[in-house]
Amino acid sequence: GLELSHCVGTNSLGPAGPWRSGGPCKMKRVRTVFKPEQLERLEQEFLKQQYMVGTERVDLAATLHLTETQVKVWFQNRRIKWRKQSMEQKAARLSQFGVVQPATADSTDIKDHEEDTVDVEL
Repeated sequence: GLELSHCVGTNSLGPAGPWRSGGPCKMKRVRTVFKPEQLERLEQEFLKQQYMVGTERVDLAATLHLTETQVKVWFQNRRIKWRKQSMEQKAARLSQFGVVQPATADSTDIKDHEEDTVDVEL
């Protein structure tokens, strides 16, 4: 489930969130470390479909002994990586033909997609 480390630092900066108490110490979520078998299965499922929802996500999470939120966040982060790779490949193909692409499409544009920015387990 959700693991939190306690009292990171001594002051509380910014608004309180589900991972941070409003008191004198911050709560920081510990990053999920996936097993190689879990990553292999997640990648296989991603190749089939980039969006995992509903009972499919629940079933996959149970099969991999993960929470539904961990699977959801993994898919969100994997889609961001996939989009970034797609843009880099497109830019490389265009540069082969001497086409210069505008510099507006960078990684910060991808992060603006609200659906794909959640990286906190609740």
